[in-house]
Parts: sequence; structure tokens; C-alpha cells
Amino acid sequence: MIDESDLQRMTQDERARLARALASLNARSLTATPLSQRRRRILIAACLAGVLLLSVWIAVLEVKLPRDYRAGGWRAAWVGFDIGLLLVFAATAWAAWRRRQVLIVCLIVLATLLCCDAWFDIALDWGTSGFMLSVLSAAVIELPLAAVALIGARRLLRLTIGRLELLAGYPGPVPSFWQVPLFGDAPGSYRSLLRRPPGRVGTDTDGAASDAEFASRETA
Repeated sequence: MIDESDLQRMTQDERARLARALASLNARSLTATPLSQRRRRILIAACLAGVLLLSVWIAVLEVKLPRDYRAGGWRAAWVGFDIGLLLVFAATAWAAWRRRQVLIVCLIVLATLLCCDAWFDIALDWGTSGFMLSVLSAAVIELPLAAVALIGARRLLRLTIGRLELLAGYPGPVPSFWQVPLFGDAPGSYRSLLRRPPGRVGTDTDGAASDAEFASRETA
């Protein structure tokens, strides 16, 4: 039975090899199931079908839609959109305050809604007296906030992947997102790695570990 004193006597390379061996053993119960593979194929097929159908639909809209159109429910559309944006801002603030992993999702959704807000403001104000105000609002407020949200989500994802790799015995620079395999299809027990050992030092009352020990692995 290996105890903490035995681990302390090991070199960093020995501990890394041990962590990789343990992660490999734990990963045997996390291999992709036929059901998950079938869902992945359905998702890929749905996305490819969406690409095809939208390509045709965009061409139809370009030919059929009038240049000007008087829309109904204008107030409901914009008030409803802004209420949704407000709720996402609130959810993002809560997730950041509570240090929850869902913050990554909130930041991505927030960035998407801000880009949509900028696009529709500019497109719908084209040729009107409010066009320059919409461009200025997009350039100074909406798009910069969207960029900050995306950069924050990217950094949090890299820190998360870096933490998992470090605990699995793979220290070093975090690879590009295009090279990181999907959890569940790749070896590595990410669920067991996220379980915080009892008495861990350096966490707050919510069990959130400090980013400082992983920030050194962050690359540009």
C-alpha cells in the first residue's frame, strides 16, 4: 500500500508515471459505449444535414425576400431578446461568483448573444438615422465584450484540460483544442480526477481550487 510518505520520496517523473498508470486503469470503465457512438453519428448527420438545408434555404431567401419588410411583434422580439441577454449576464455573474464550471458555457452563450445583438442592430438600422449609433455600439460595447467572454472561456477550458492532464501524469504545455480528444472517447478518468481529495490545501469554502498552480501551464 503506497502512502503519502512513499509518494513524497518519489521523483516528479516517477509520480507522473504512476499517475498515468492509474489513469489508464480507471479509463477502462469510461470507454465509449455503442449508444454514445450512435448518438455521435446522429449528431454528425444532423449537422451535415443542417449545413446542406441551410445552404439551399439561404439561396432561396436571397432571391425571394423583399429588401424592405414591415415586421409584426417588433417590440416583443427585441424586449424578449434583451430579457434573455439580461438573464445570461446574471447567470454568468453567478457562475463567476460561485466559481462553477458552468461559467464556461455561460461565457460562450453570452458572447454568441452579444454578436447576434450587434449583427441585428447594424443590419436592421442600415440606411436609417440610427445606423452610425448601432455601429458605434457594436464596436465599443458588444463586440469587445463578446471577445472578452470568448477569451475567458478559452482560458478556463485550457486551465481545466491542463489540470486533468497534470493529475493524469502528463505535465507540460496544454495542446491545441483541435488536438484534445473528446472526454469519454479518450483514455483518462476525468470524473475521478475532478474529485477533490479530503483536506486539500488551497481551496475556498466552495471546494474551488486556485488557478495559480495551473496558470503557469497556460500558453498563448
